[in-house]
Amino acid sequence: MSNRTGLRLLALVVASASLLSGARAADSVKVAIGQIDAWANQAPTLGMKAGIFQKHGIALETFGTQGAGETLQAVISGSADIGIGIGTAGAMRAFARGAPVRAIAAAYVGVGDQYWYVPANSPLKSLADATDKHTMAYSTNGATSHVVALGFVKQLGVKANSFEAGATTEIYTMTMSGQIDMGWAVVPFGLAELQEGKIRVIARGPEVPTLRNQTIRVQIVNANALKERKDVIVRFMRAYRESLDWMYSNPLAVKYYAETIKQPESLVVMQRDQYNPKEALSPDRLSDIDQVMADAVEMKFLDAPLNKAQLAEFFQIPPPGS
Repeated sequence: MSNRTGLRLLALVVASASLLSGARAADSVKVAIGQIDAWANQAPTLGMKAGIFQKHGIALETFGTQGAGETLQAVISGSADIGIGIGTAGAMRAFARGAPVRAIAAAYVGVGDQYWYVPANSPLKSLADATDKHTMAYSTNGATSHVVALGFVKQLGVKANSFEAGATTEIYTMTMSGQIDMGWAVVPFGLAELQEGKIRVIARGPEVPTLRNQTIRVQIVNANALKERKDVIVRFMRAYRESLDWMYSNPLAVKYYAETIKQPESLVVMQRDQYNPKEALSPDRLSDIDQVMADAVEMKFLDAPLNKAQLAEFFQIPPPGS
């Protein structure tokens, strides 16, 4: 064997060993995602498809839930390391009661992606038409939709009875069959049906005044996972931020998402730009937290606002570049 051939073989062996080492080094992270098909919750799914998490040595195991309530329980129990799209008030409530949860990112500011609808032939024209004989859906207890529904009742005086109804697809079926008077959805779900005239929007989240500028949702982590695998969680957040940037800059994100939800790319672009501006999804934007807690107290999510020390313990967002 010539020296040149030997060196080439050695280089091949080293390269192969390096690839195997890189594969072994990928850290598995279990991620629970409420309303997994919502654009605002797509960073893990699309980031994996784009190879971004893999580049940071992360292999995600994602699974969907019926909503934030189920996602929160998955993180508390340890069956998920990270939970995506948790209502801030619900996460704070769990934390205040001693649950092992911490917030590692802001998820959404405002409630512009939430809406309530009725079948096109419904006699209801507005929330003001609803009586205590009418029903108004939300996803799960502690979810953003729950907070908004409570806001409709407490701040706008809506008389309808709100109740937990699960995922958007189930709610749509129950609403269109008359089991629910007013359904709930998060965009882009239902936008095609809206354009086709099958449903009418009867209310949107921003109609609750105090919710318009709040960090209404957060991404959470199991506190034990954060303590034991902090480097992994920090790398997760690096990949998460990069995935968000990619979602708003690369046309492949629109293509992949359109294929997932089986809707035209034009509808994906519309819902992204009109309902989900990038700044609303910033992981570092904590907005109006005092009002978040004030509303949480009024709505019986919290007995009292978290104090300064509790807030410092609850919010453990890895800084950009860390």
